[in-house]
Amino acid sequence: MLISQVCKQADFETDWFKRACEKLKEPFKYHRKLWEYCYIYEALLQNGVLKPTSKGLGFGVGKEPLAAAFASHGCEVTATDLHTERAFQMGWVSTNQHSKNLLDLNERGICDPHHFQQLVSFEFLDMNHIPEKFTNAYDFTWSSCAFEHCGNIELGRSFIINQMLCLKPGGVAVHTTEFNLTSNEETIDHGTLVLFRKQDIEWMVEALRSVGYSIEIDYTLGTAPIETYVDLPPYQSEYHLRLQLLQFTSTSIGLIIKKTSN
Repeated sequence: MLISQVCKQADFETDWFKRACEKLKEPFKYHRKLWEYCYIYEALLQNGVLKPTSKGLGFGVGKEPLAAAFASHGCEVTATDLHTERAFQMGWVSTNQHSKNLLDLNERGICDPHHFQQLVSFEFLDMNHIPEKFTNAYDFTWSSCAFEHCGNIELGRSFIINQMLCLKPGGVAVHTTEFNLTSNEETIDHGTLVLFRKQDIEWMVEALRSVGYSIEIDYTLGTAPIETYVDLPPYQSEYHLRLQLLQFTSTSIGLIIKKTSN
């Protein structure tokens, strides 16, 4: 079973990763964004929530293939993203990373179009202000490198705690984000991108456990050959597991959080 962990080259060489690539219609490449998609998909699959009776809520979905993949399992999905005007101000529209309607989410034909229209809905949502109507409404939640854009580290921490309220008892949340490999002290802490340190993730884990949620985590870093390479701006290398953000080297980390059924 997958647990919360850092992106590693070894994951790309597993059967589950290759199966997820096929499901998501993603060409294989050593890229941390692909790892995030496959990790989220596999974690939810392993936890048994990708089935016709399930309801899922996605945050900051952009144009990712996950909503369509979940719908192909029969899940009822609410996909959300920042309002187009705000997304334009933050640069997501100009870089083609923002979704403004349902059609953007099934471009690859992962889900039968008729079923997709029946099962998936789209709403604009600010991750810092989750509507009360979502409370206790979903079997799973997810986001792929989204909550580092909440504005600062404190807002990102708050999001991880607050989004758990959307889950029904027994629900599962899977979220990926940026992870600082250079420093556990200095980092990027404001603006359109923040970089979480190990101490920030440890705070989240402790806070989640203190209110009864379950999370297991492994901070072990990979040491395989591709992990010795750091991609530099404008990030055009075929190997993109680690990258440079200002003076920091970062990668992705995934969090799997479970809400007890009691």
